[in-house]
Amino acid sequence: MNLLTTAARTWLTHSTAPYRFTAQNDAVLRYDDCPGLGLYVHIPFCRSICNFCPYCKERYTPQAAEAYTAALLQEIHMVGRMQSSRTRVGSLYFGGGTPALVAPQLGSIIATLRQYYDITDGIGAELHPADVNEPTLTLLKKAGVTRISIGIQSFLPEFARCLGRPAPLPEKLAAALAQVPFETVSMDFIFALPGQKLEHIRQDLDTAFSHGANHVAVYPFIDFSFTGSPVHAMPGREKHRLLDELTAYCESRGLVRDSIWTFALPGNHRYSSMTRDTFLGFGCSATTLLRDSFKINTFSVAAYIDCIQKGQLPTALTTRFTRRQRMVYYLFWRAYSTFVSSADFKEFFGSEPETEFRSAFWLAHRLGYIRREQGGYRLTPRGAYYFHYFENFYTLAYIDKMWGIMRHTPFPESIEL
Repeated sequence: MNLLTTAARTWLTHSTAPYRFTAQNDAVLRYDDCPGLGLYVHIPFCRSICNFCPYCKERYTPQAAEAYTAALLQEIHMVGRMQSSRTRVGSLYFGGGTPALVAPQLGSIIATLRQYYDITDGIGAELHPADVNEPTLTLLKKAGVTRISIGIQSFLPEFARCLGRPAPLPEKLAAALAQVPFETVSMDFIFALPGQKLEHIRQDLDTAFSHGANHVAVYPFIDFSFTGSPVHAMPGREKHRLLDELTAYCESRGLVRDSIWTFALPGNHRYSSMTRDTFLGFGCSATTLLRDSFKINTFSVAAYIDCIQKGQLPTALTTRFTRRQRMVYYLFWRAYSTFVSSADFKEFFGSEPETEFRSAFWLAHRLGYIRREQGGYRLTPRGAYYFHYFENFYTLAYIDKMWGIMRHTPFPESIEL
């Protein structure tokens, strides 16, 4: 696993140096020269802790949420005042955790962000199925939320049960969504669970689209080392076949593939937190991606609040990219959307991707992973699978290690990946 990621990194970055994250807490963030800037806000609270979920979270209490929200507003002011004028950004995305647990406060959070940022491309929020009810949806819509993502995982009791979740009731969801409509209603599912077949996924997706969804995300199960989930990942060959079958089924339905894992009904139904060229992250565990650096806030809610109260940014770790490393990072996440625009790459870096990565593009084309389209390169279904294959290694070699450490150490001195 580490050999694959190390070999790929060495070849693409032209360097044997690892990615090194160190405890650099900059007093000022420079984001005035960041194209395609997005915003991310992390809400770490859940009613209960799912054992398969790797994200930063803790059990909800009203007192903890109140203290956290106050610190979050202060962090937004701190970062927002680093620019002399309002900054134009694309989308705003609330992740978690369960952002709807602070639904009454989302209006003030969004209003505070609007003091400093001109949000031009919608506001999204993750929801637990238990929060899909008319009062909560009304609060979200009044706050300015335009897109929602509901963490279904599976409507089928046997697969929901293996994830430690009750199966959501689709009729209940549909009734609430009919009362309070949104521009995009995405439903998230997990595939590659033990015993799962195409007919199970097909049943889940058909139920989603017939009960209010216009967009779905179907993510593979990943067995992170620190989650304690008893579920084992599906063998690679079986997963490959299932992904191919899933993709073919979605295409047969006329769905539009807008990323490796997401499919939508025809129309402008977009929902993704992953494909931003640059972004600012607010809240514990939130990440910030700038032109030449990547920053991660502390995973500790208590340490986060303490930092903010001291007037300090809650950055735990920072890495400084070389130009080549930044190009590789850019291409990795653009490939996630299944299309790499040559013009966008040139606007960001001042050169053509074909020039910078001639051998990599040639090899990917020869292997059938990409095809040339007007304006750039499109991942083929074969390429989409092998992107997933590599992403799985990347996740377990890099993210698993980093998040595993940061869950127990609020401010590590350094991490090498």
